[in-house]
Amino acid sequence: MSLWMSDLPRKSQQFGRIFPPNREWLQKQPAEEIIEPDLPIVDTHHHLWDFPNNRYLLEEFLGDLRSGHNIVATVFVECQSMHRQGGPLEMRPVGETEFVAGIAAMCDSGKYGATRVAQGIVGFADLALGARVRPVLEAHISAGGGRFRGIRYAAGWDASEVIGNSHGVTEAHLYQRPAVREGLRCLESLDLAFDAWVFHTQLADVIEVAGAFPGLSIIMGHVGGPLGYGPYQGRRDEVFTSWKASMKELAQHANVVVKLGGMLMRLAAYDYLELSAPPSSLELAAHWRPYIETCIEFFGADRCMFESNFPVEKMGTGYATLWNAYKRIAQVASESEKRAMFSATARRVYRLD
Repeated sequence: MSLWMSDLPRKSQQFGRIFPPNREWLQKQPAEEIIEPDLPIVDTHHHLWDFPNNRYLLEEFLGDLRSGHNIVATVFVECQSMHRQGGPLEMRPVGETEFVAGIAAMCDSGKYGATRVAQGIVGFADLALGARVRPVLEAHISAGGGRFRGIRYAAGWDASEVIGNSHGVTEAHLYQRPAVREGLRCLESLDLAFDAWVFHTQLADVIEVAGAFPGLSIIMGHVGGPLGYGPYQGRRDEVFTSWKASMKELAQHANVVVKLGGMLMRLAAYDYLELSAPPSSLELAAHWRPYIETCIEFFGADRCMFESNFPVEKMGTGYATLWNAYKRIAQVASESEKRAMFSATARRVYRLD
């Protein structure tokens, strides 16, 4: 089942699906004073796309960046956008890197504000190609203009149709396939990072990869993918317990860092179709604090980095409120820990200048 829905989704299909944000509804979110407006932030996970009825390109992203937070740089993450129309199938995703590298060059000119948009680029390559993925990776590196840092290879899968699996994923244990492992070896040999994305029920696969490839830099996306809808609805405590045990084991591998955020449509902590207005940052922090604080406890600030996951999260909240929520959760951290989670970890892991 596709993650994209061109029309307003039915209630039973709300979570796990991407649809255009309701701008009128977002405008009802309570206005808030920006918390710690000078704190430097690297937004480690955002997209740029132009899909039917759902455009989010530089102009739209800049509108969100002007929210009042000090976003100094960003990392673009692949979203199946702007692939080449022709040529070898395996090379078509390089078009996305070419497109984003152009956006990054525009922003480096200084004409679009101080934020270095897409200072790091995470693209897509089919690791199931095995050793044949190397020329694809090399093409990404060439197209990235010095900004290409790795790939995201999403493997989220669940037997329930309600969940909505990652694009093109039809099996539970994609990371266990021998060809994919061979592709990971190519990734490691080129000193590129691996952005992993699975649901909490699949974290054992990432743990296994982390052990098998200790020299591979692994970024676990979206706090490890806890699910809270479909067959997981009403099982919050059970899911949390299972997720927590897996994340504790994953944290034992020093080559893994975790992105804090990206929980809106998978955790399903609140119903962003039924609410009369988007929640405040206090409410958001209450929903997400148990997961984010657990990650910080297990991984430490030097292996944690916050993400916006925009415009996906924009279905349920505005950019300013999102970062206020993160800052509320991080209020108990020291100044050095805040610097790590909001920018320094990202600069180190993604090798940002």
